Amino acid sequence: MPQLSPLRRGLALFALALGGFGIGVTEFATMGLLPDIARELIPGFDRSPETVIAQAGILITAYAMGVVIGAPVFAVLAARMSQTRLTLWLLGLFIVGTVASAVMPVFGALAVFRFIAALPHGAYFGVASLLAARIMGPGKQGRGVALTLSGLTLANVFGVPLATWLGQVAGWRWAYAIVAVIFAVTLLLCLCFLPRYPGNPDRSPLRELSALRNHRVWLMIAVGSVGFGGFFAVYSYIAEVATRETGLAAGSVPWVLACLGIGMTLGNVFGGWASDRNPKLTIVGAFSAFIVALVLYTQLASHPVGLISVALLLGATSSALVPSIQARLIRISDEAALLGAAVNHAAFNVGNSLGAWLGGLVIAAGFGYLAPGWVGAALTFLGLVLTLVSIAVERRDKARNLNTVGIPTRALLPAE
Repeated sequence: MPQLSPLRRGLALFALALGGFGIGVTEFATMGLLPDIARELIPGFDRSPETVIAQAGILITAYAMGVVIGAPVFAVLAARMSQTRLTLWLLGLFIVGTVASAVMPVFGALAVFRFIAALPHGAYFGVASLLAARIMGPGKQGRGVALTLSGLTLANVFGVPLATWLGQVAGWRWAYAIVAVIFAVTLLLCLCFLPRYPGNPDRSPLRELSALRNHRVWLMIAVGSVGFGGFFAVYSYIAEVATRETGLAAGSVPWVLACLGIGMTLGNVFGGWASDRNPKLTIVGAFSAFIVALVLYTQLASHPVGLISVALLLGATSSALVPSIQARLIRISDEAALLGAAVNHAAFNVGNSLGAWLGGLVIAAGFGYLAPGWVGAALTFLGLVLTLVSIAVERRDKARNLNTVGIPTRALLPAE
């Protein structure tokens, strides 16, 4: 491992987190600016805003599908590649996709380039989490994940509100232009300060895919895909809740997003700390608290103080799930750690697509802008059930191994 000075170590970790910051802005600012994009690019907004906004939700789905496809593809194809080099290539693709998103003149073309811009998303968080853990030292997998994700959560405190405000006053295209600049700065910092870790010639795409033969990996993928859909069922339409349901001015949307981001930042820090101690308990506790937050959302979000308060709670409880689920997937994936880390974000973006789609359906059906909260609570409950199934399956597997082999389970299964 290269010897790093404290300054270079700090700048390398900052660069990785800044990339997460840019991803957070490009992903979540789209949700806050959905009405503005729909108004400009989709005919019929004035006649039926609910229908048009639900249609504009395709942008969220397209981005999510890009993450879902790109995460495992990059993780497998880059099995032998240096993690440092992979990070640089992914940042270059981010820049290309985001610049193209800023200049597309029609809705269909914008949807295509939101898909392209999303392809490196999951692989970036996967490789950046592994790099952060290597830089920070042994026994800090959860905190390495949390540090990389800190950029994502801080984006929701500062970046997303500012990008949303800029998009509202200067046009939504400027939000994507700013994101492209963030990615360019990240690339420059990574070129200067990221350690040059060598690749592993003994790895292969087939060996990386071996993690997918583990049924416990698929169970955790299902946990992220279904359970985290509850967050996006609400977040995708929170701008409309603030203006149409709560009665706030459009200028208040960035402040609502900032409160959500503060909660996400706090939850991410707690989730990273807790997952290094007991990831299973952290996931079960966070899911339980998240269900309560979503139910409170349906009851309180129609009032300004209630919306602000529940936004903080939603951010904290949902974000605590991310490092704990990712750390558990990395451990379960064993040698295919990059694939495990990457498919975690693919799973979350299946939830993104699923939540946004179901949330849009209930809004378009006339159930109101708060109805996605009930959709989210149902999805989150299913995620909790799948988590409990995953824990039960793991205990069964450990018992079978102990009974049939008669050696300590720790020698057979990845440590928790």
